[in-house]
Order: sequence, then C-alpha cells, then structure tokens
Amino acid sequence: MPQSQPDNHQDLAPMRHTLAHIMATAVQHLWPDAKFGVGPAVENGFYYDIDLGETTISEEDFKRIEKEMRKVIAANQPMERSEKPIDEAIAWAQERKQPYKEELLNDLKRAGTTAAKDLDADQLGIATDNKTVVEKVSFYSNGDFMDLCRGPHIESTGIVGAFKLMRVAGAYWRGKADNAQMQRLYGVAFTTEQELDDYLRMLEEAKRRDHRKLGKELDLFTFSELVGAGLPLFTPRGTVLREKLTNFAEQLRRQSGFERVSIPHITKTDLYKVSGHWDKFGDELFLVESQETSDNFALKPMNCPHHNQVYASNPRSYKDLPIKYFETTTVYRDEKTGELGGLSRVRSITQDDSHAYVRPDQIEQVVGQLIGNVHAMYDQQLGMALRARLSFRDESDKYFGDPAAWEQAQQTIRDLAEANSLNYFEAAGEAAFYGPKIDFMASDALGREHQVATVQLDFVQPERFKLAYTDSEGQEQRPVMIHCALLGSIERFLSVYIEHTAGWFPFWLAPEQIRILTINDSVQEYVDQITSVLDKTLLMEPVKYNELRYSVDGRSESLGKKIREATKMKIPVQLIVGPKDIEAEEVSVRTQDGEQKVALNQLTEFLRTLS
Repeated sequence: MPQSQPDNHQDLAPMRHTLAHIMATAVQHLWPDAKFGVGPAVENGFYYDIDLGETTISEEDFKRIEKEMRKVIAANQPMERSEKPIDEAIAWAQERKQPYKEELLNDLKRAGTTAAKDLDADQLGIATDNKTVVEKVSFYSNGDFMDLCRGPHIESTGIVGAFKLMRVAGAYWRGKADNAQMQRLYGVAFTTEQELDDYLRMLEEAKRRDHRKLGKELDLFTFSELVGAGLPLFTPRGTVLREKLTNFAEQLRRQSGFERVSIPHITKTDLYKVSGHWDKFGDELFLVESQETSDNFALKPMNCPHHNQVYASNPRSYKDLPIKYFETTTVYRDEKTGELGGLSRVRSITQDDSHAYVRPDQIEQVVGQLIGNVHAMYDQQLGMALRARLSFRDESDKYFGDPAAWEQAQQTIRDLAEANSLNYFEAAGEAAFYGPKIDFMASDALGREHQVATVQLDFVQPERFKLAYTDSEGQEQRPVMIHCALLGSIERFLSVYIEHTAGWFPFWLAPEQIRILTINDSVQEYVDQITSVLDKTLLMEPVKYNELRYSVDGRSESLGKKIREATKMKIPVQLIVGPKDIEAEEVSVRTQDGEQKVALNQLTEFLRTLS
C-alpha cells in the first residue's frame, strides 16, 4: 500500500531555512563584508555558502557564531516577505556588494528559465514558472538582514528549535569547478533538544561504525595511490564477503530461471550512442584508444546494451520468452575525485546485474519473482527492513520515449507494487532515463535509509536497439526489458552492510567464522580432534553446503589477550580449549550471546544452528 515518506524533512524545512538566514545574519554581524551564495534547508539541517575573502571560518569560530545566532533568536525578529522588481533587486545586490546574488538576478532577468535549468530554483529561493521572464523576485528580512529568497519560513526567529553548527567545507559557486570557491557552513536542527541530542549520539555511533575505519581494522579492503582513487582492493577476508553475497544473489537468480552470460569490459562507443547512455553519461566514461584500429572504445559503464546484443544475436519467438540473463561483473565510471569516499562511491563498480526480455503479459510474473528475490535476500537473510520507492519521471526533458508510454509504464509499476503488497511511496524525478523503477530502500541499524535493490521497466532500449520477437500471428513485436540488481553496487552495499552490522557479520557470511583459542600447549592433540570435526562439518548456508572457515591461535600468549584480539576482529565463534575440556570431551564456546559448554560430539549440530 502507498505510504508517505516517513521523514519530516519537509515539515521542518521552513524552520531549518529560517535558521540558515539566522546563521547568515550572525555571520554578517561578525564579518560585515561577507558575500553570500545560497542557503537552503537540507535533510537534518541547513547550510549557507559564504565568501569571506581571505578569512577562513574554522570550528573555533562556531561558538561565537552560535552565540550571535542566539542573540538573533532571542530578539524574536519577524520574518518579513517583500517583493522587488528585478531591476530594483539587481540595484539592491550591487549596493550591498553581493555579487553572487547579482549574478543570479541577472540570469533571471535574461531568461526566467535559466536558473531553473542550470540551478535548483527551490534551493536558491527563486520563484520562476520555467516559462516566463521573471519580473519580480521575493525577499525575506529579519532585523538588519535581507536576503533574496523564495521561502517558506516560520513566523519569526524566536520559534526555531534546537540547532548546532557542525562543519565547514569548500564548495564551488554553482557547483562548477571553474567558479569561485566558497565556504559552506553546515548546521543541524530539530524541534527539541532531545531530538538534537539523539541525532548527535547517532552521529557518534555512525563514526564508530564507519566502514572505512572497520574495513581497515578488520582487514577487508584497502586503497593504493599507485592503483588510483576510487579503485578498491579487497583482501582475502573482504573477498569472502563479496563472494558469499554474490553467490547468494546468483543462486536466487538461477532459481528464477536466469542464465549466466559473460561480456567484455570494453566496447565501441557506438554501442552507447545507440542505447542513449552516451548522450546522458558520456562525460562519465573512461575512454580507451586502440593502437590497431581507428575505433573509439570505452570501459563499460553499464551492462544492459551488451546483454541486448546477446538477445539480438538470434531470432526470437514468443514461445522463447521470457529470456533471462544475469552476470556479476565490474563496470567503470569516471566519478569526480572529490565525490569518492571509501566503498560508498567508487570508480570500479561490481554489479549483480540481470535483464529479462518478456512479453507484456509476462511482466507481472517476472517482476513478482524478482520482488520475491529481494525479500529473500534482505528480509529473510540479511535482516534489513525494506520499503519501496516508485521512481517516476518528472516534467523535465531528460527522459527518452513517449510520455504516454511512460504513463502506462508508471501505472504498471503502481499495479505491481499493489499486487505484491509493497510498502511504497512515489518519487518524481528518480526514474532512469529509459523507464520507471521500483527502488528498494533498506533501513540500517541507525535508522538510515539506503537504496539497495532495484527493478526497472524499460520500453526505450528495446526500441532503440530494434529488439524483436515474433508473436503467435507471425508479426514482429518489441519485448519489454526488465532490469534488476539485488545488491546493486556490491562495493556500495558493503559500505552499508558493514556499518549496519558494525562488522559483526552473521555466521554464514563472516570471513573467519571460528577461532580456536588454546590455554596452553598441552591441548594440541585435542585441538586436532576439534579441527577434524570442523573439517567434516558442512553447513547449509543460503547458497549450498560449505566448509567452515576457521583458524587456530596456539601462540604462547595469555588467553585474555587471545580473546581480546579475536573479539576485536569480530570473530563470531571462539572455541576455548583447556585441559578440563579434554577430560570432559567438550569445548567452551564463546559468542556474542555469552559462553557455554558444548560436547565435542554435539559441536557440529550446534554450529549448524548458527548458520
């Protein structure tokens, strides 16, 4: 059933926007020559882009900025809206020596659509209908501060909630690297002090769970300057995680009738010109030159155009459909260096990708299977609560295909969401350029929501590639293409999952499942008996029967040190072996739930309960 989005960002946006103005007022009081860019409300807070010339704001300045902000709040200044003709507004900006505001206003004067096309008009606080030249613009004033602004705001500065300045970062004016660099001052804001305190505690916990920190501590992945930014290298332990997750995703796909294909990592750029990706994402491609031919190549940024060529390699009948391909493979995108971060944003992206080619009457069945796969992975195996975002087009011109066909496809997505009892909400502007999507949003242990799996309908690429099948009357028809990725980007998913679990992976997924810790050298023969049991123990994982992954710590170190090190590495099962265990023919089993004695002849069954 459809649901509204659960966060209250929109409800709090006027308050947070007002706090952005209060912060700008305080900055102007402290640095009268400050020049301002834009200052919107954002999720959890607000920011303002500021140019202070040679002066740099540091965290040491936060307290005095906050103190000045509280003076403005205590004064309970009304937030007063007014309008000015565009020429009068430009004169205002010139008189106030606000060049960034002047630039925006001149853009609006030249063409009312400029700001809407090049910038986010809502974020800038500019009113435009995208059709006509702007004749008047709105301003908001509080005390001695006036700002070009669309609003909305709350009544007065005295009724804002709890806030805290958090950080300052560099930001290029209008997001363009060849423009002036400004200082972006961020704050967070909530209705009450308790909500603010809860959020700050969550941030501290998020630091503890940071996947970049845990990735190093648990020896999962690394980066090398010689290899390049955004190109992660996975260690043996991290590779176990990747393989186990990938194997599970592939098994689910096989059970739904998908067959593996394999494609190269480079292609002629012509392929993406046909698909439309070149026009949309050409500046994100890594280009490759041949020394043998004049062909222009690129490292593949996505897989669907290649899979289309596999489909097109043979004539297809309606009896052949659905035809389903899957592949786990790496794609490459030339992401901006400043946007790279750990595994969250990388340049080598491993996808568990699949594409089904179906008749229209098969859409419901195939999508239903894929939704079942999503639930099997996240709800049943990974323990992450899901809801669905129906990602639809907006009114912009960035989408390919007939708008009427889009509306039909979007209604099909709604019907599928209802038929599969999804908890969903709709989001305009989030569709792929070729079709609407069901994007699954998973909540992590801190309540943060992340887009993970996706199921997408595509009526555009089959048309652009002239994909066809022959129907029962011998007529040529276009198949519908269904894209699906369960993990999406495996790198990005790992960044989410490492933080969700804080590195305490479930037993089936843990890189090292068991560590045997000896009390002294006298137990070595008994350790051999235990390892013999472990070697013969096969666990039924989500994928298939698998051997246990274990190690033995027989060093001449104290047991306490061994336990601390195993716990630091987040080994889910520690088997502690001492002389008394030999006599009792048992072993001490230590897990996150505590410690217990397990008879050696019952160890296999005990471990199977953990898998």
